[in-house]
Amino acid sequence: MAIAVVGSLGLDTIETPAGRVEEVLGGSAAYFSLAARHFLPVSLVAVVGTDFPEEARRTLEHPEVDLSGLEIRSGKTFRWEGVYSEDMNTRETLRTELNVFETFRPKLHEGIRSFRNVFLANIDPVLQREVLDQLARPRLVLCDTMNYWIHSKRGELLETLKRVRILLINEEEARELTGESLTHRAARAILSLGPETVVIKQGEHGAFLQGRELYFTCPAFPIESVIDPTGAGDTFAGGFFGALARMSRLTDRTLRAAVVYGCVMASFTVEDFGVGGLLRAKRQEILRRAEEIMEMTRFSLNDTPRILR
Repeated sequence: MAIAVVGSLGLDTIETPAGRVEEVLGGSAAYFSLAARHFLPVSLVAVVGTDFPEEARRTLEHPEVDLSGLEIRSGKTFRWEGVYSEDMNTRETLRTELNVFETFRPKLHEGIRSFRNVFLANIDPVLQREVLDQLARPRLVLCDTMNYWIHSKRGELLETLKRVRILLINEEEARELTGESLTHRAARAILSLGPETVVIKQGEHGAFLQGRELYFTCPAFPIESVIDPTGAGDTFAGGFFGALARMSRLTDRTLRAAVVYGCVMASFTVEDFGVGGLLRAKRQEILRRAEEIMEMTRFSLNDTPRILR
């Protein structure tokens, strides 16, 4: 069993109150793969230019990450530059250079077409459907999107959502997609668009999951010093999807556990610039943080003094 991820690889220049780095490995496919590999093997489908640094490729090389779907095309690699506010809750994009990513049309080789689990990272919803058309029998499809696609290709996105089992989205995107001002109402409205489950990312406040008959909220793992929140959402997706696919069953219990592991993996990302924190994540520490979050969410009225008589 393995997971296919179709998304972006790029070089990011990032400035936060903690400092600045230039042209470090980034992109949704990088963050997702380096998180999900702790749970299941991952096959990465993306495109880079001939200028993609060898060091960046070596960072991705891991026994559990298959790079056979990585296309190297003549030209420059996707680049992004952004600066974060003092509280890191907002960021300003200073530069986006799509380069070879602008004409990316994912082509899955024969080995990936049989995959049952696929993460459609934040790319054009038309391309997301083209990926699904190439899969023989997808079982578990997780999709991400963003405001740009909601605004510019709403009709295409809605068609894609009809074929998606789980949608991963943040609060602002959920409200824009549904027109609902309250996040919980927006989550329930998304369920009428096709997905059977929606996960709303809430940044430093964690995430919540809404299903047909399930609601679960999970706090973020408390981090003493946040260095860089770039990629935290894609890392959450890697932890969430990796854990869920490894458990191989969609139940209330496995979905709750998957949200916990998503929050855990995101906590490693924000501790360093780029993917540095993810590279240091070890199994024992992943399990320890998961246990701490589970303890935070464990509560019973039987353990408290009687309040109402």
